[in-house]
Amino acid sequence: MSHEWPLWEVFIRGQHGLNHRHVGSLHAPDAEMAIRHARDVYTRRNEGVSIWVVRSSDIAASSPSDKGPLFEPANSKIYRHPTFFKIPDEAGHM
Repeated sequence: MSHEWPLWEVFIRGQHGLNHRHVGSLHAPDAEMAIRHARDVYTRRNEGVSIWVVRSSDIAASSPSDKGPLFEPANSKIYRHPTFFKIPDEAGHM
């Protein structure tokens, strides 16, 4: 049995950003402690407004070598691309 704490991936949402971005990894015994450690390590200048932590072992990702088979089918579905629509200025960020 391993005595090492699990690895957590840390995502921070900046004050002026709309999305969280990956900033690094850390070890912690649980999610609550991972958030506390992430706050101490990755938001020293009060630049974040939200922190997400995810166990590294819970992340599933595609391989860059699967790019073609994974994304090419969407190119033939032109209705998924918002090129036909004029977005009103009142809509803001989209």
